[in-house]
Amino acid sequence: LLARQPGLRLPSGWDGFEIAVRAILGQQVSVAAARTLATRLAHRYGQPLPTPLGEGLDGLFPTPEALADADLASIGLTRSRADTVRGVAQALLDGRVDFHAERTLDDFVARWVALPGIGPWTAHYIAMRALGHPDAFPTDDLVLRQQASEGDTITGKALAALAEHWRPWRAYAVIHLWRDAASKADARRPAQANRAARHAPSAPAARISSTLSTSPAPSPTIAKPARRGRSTGATP
Repeated sequence: LLARQPGLRLPSGWDGFEIAVRAILGQQVSVAAARTLATRLAHRYGQPLPTPLGEGLDGLFPTPEALADADLASIGLTRSRADTVRGVAQALLDGRVDFHAERTLDDFVARWVALPGIGPWTAHYIAMRALGHPDAFPTDDLVLRQQASEGDTITGKALAALAEHWRPWRAYAVIHLWRDAASKADARRPAQANRAARHAPSAPAARISSTLSTSPAPSPTIAKPARRGRSTGATP
């Protein structure tokens, strides 16, 4: 993996709260659905920029103050997910959780998993993306459990034991394994498209009639000139 993708780094963002909210929005939904929810959230509760910075860059992500009591059902969030977003916003406001980089990974994760709706996967993902913590490792991630073995999906416990050899850089292993899975999926798409094309039913050939009409063409109709009436001098 390292040889195929040298220099791969941990992706991160400017705003830890935005990363945390996006992680919650992405729980058990597709990437496209999570992106749609985040866009609605930003448009409804974010602050518009006086001058857009480019296409789609026209506002700031909502602050914890804006979401702590927000009606999130109006943008399509389930009740449990809306409660989690509001709970995280309130926890940041009262200091129960934060994005202080000096915290140990265990301390950071313990604070976040104490919040309703936040599990170890989400806490480690936030540590990896918001803090850039090099040893964050979402053990229960399905893709990691598939990629870390030769064809079999291993358990989270087995993955955690294997990942002990990668400390203190487990987060880099996560990015490499995720990227490798994405590359394999991209490579499979053309083959799947070709197989689908081969098995697709052929369009029915156009039926060409070999029988020519023997009926004579109709004779042209010659209209008789209308009888002219006597002029009355009126303008037509």
